[in-house]
Amino acid sequence: MPELPEVETVRRTLIELIAGKRIESVTVKLPRIIQRPAEPEAFERALAGRTVQTVERRGKFLRIVLDGLVLVSHLRMEGRYGLFGADEPVENHTHVLFRFDDGTELRYKDVRQFGTMHLFLPGEEFLLPPLNKLGLEPLEAEFTLHALRERLQKRSTRIKPLLLAQEHIVGLGNIYVDEALFQAKIHPEREPGSLSGSEWKRLYEAIRETLSRAVEAGGSSVKSYVNGQGEMGMFQHQLLVYGRKDEPCPSCSRPIKKFVVGGRGTHICENCQSLKPKRAKAAIVE
Repeated sequence: MPELPEVETVRRTLIELIAGKRIESVTVKLPRIIQRPAEPEAFERALAGRTVQTVERRGKFLRIVLDGLVLVSHLRMEGRYGLFGADEPVENHTHVLFRFDDGTELRYKDVRQFGTMHLFLPGEEFLLPPLNKLGLEPLEAEFTLHALRERLQKRSTRIKPLLLAQEHIVGLGNIYVDEALFQAKIHPEREPGSLSGSEWKRLYEAIRETLSRAVEAGGSSVKSYVNGQGEMGMFQHQLLVYGRKDEPCPSCSRPIKKFVVGGRGTHICENCQSLKPKRAKAAIVE
């Protein structure tokens, strides 16, 4: 599933491709993609004649802002957008087509058919599902070391599932949680209450740095991800542990291990990420 860096990259490319374009008509080929309104025909009618103002992001969701409406789109596993000429053949698994009055079409393709679209009045999208219960944006000013600890410190579960829970911090998925925990030298099965102040600081900095570098690299094309212009991300070439089972740890050369935490495949270096927290040695009093 595309995570924050991938969705942010799609957002940036979509702005270049569709901002300022006027929608002439919309065709929905797979009704279940449209979650709101209930009837796909109402979705098609509501968007006809609207102009795209900008494209924003909230967590892993895209917010396509139009004059008078906001389209909230989640790509799920393999959803992708692309801009085509109206005369170009429509690829298989293309489920929604937005025709612009300049002869181009924004097409939504989704092989797995898990993507969703919701239509709202401006501002309404933050009060209702799926955006109303999302947590902190890890690349925004609201995400501070204090805010991270406040959200997670008193939770009685393992740190990795907490970081994956979108109601606490948005945009983090399996790839970047594994990478951030490795960089912070924290075992994914540690409980938040066992983390020291320095470990919280390392985790905070690792989350920010990992996501920032991934956005700069255009995301990670581990499976089928491409941006709105059909280009692959390049951050997969910088991954330290994710997808590198049995390869040497970049820090200590021990083999990377893979096991399951909270139902998710997890990559760690058992030497660098100890499950037992290190305790400070007591000072010797003479």
